Amino acid sequence: MNAWAVLVLAAGTYALRVAGPLLAGRVRLTDRARLLLARGAAVLLVALAATGALTEGHGLAGWARAAGVAAGVVLVARRVPFAVAVVAAAVLTALLRWAGVR
Repeated sequence: MNAWAVLVLAAGTYALRVAGPLLAGRVRLTDRARLLLARGAAVLLVALAATGALTEGHGLAGWARAAGVAAGVVLVARRVPFAVAVVAAAVLTALLRWAGVR
């Protein structure tokens, strides 16, 4: 990648990070705008997590991993401790792979 592109992206990222605290007291958002921003952030986080968890290369990482992620999501939604949900998801994925499901 071109060094100038990296510098421009770094400067832009820094400017956006600094703009938040500088503009926090000056910009007034409606309650609806705050709600939409919060939901938008949550949607982006879920999309990033799903992409990282379910894909490998240019395709699906496999049904075993998808089943493990789904099990983890269900357990977290049922308020199971996060560590337990992660271990259960990993165990389910391992068992499915051991059984031949890819």
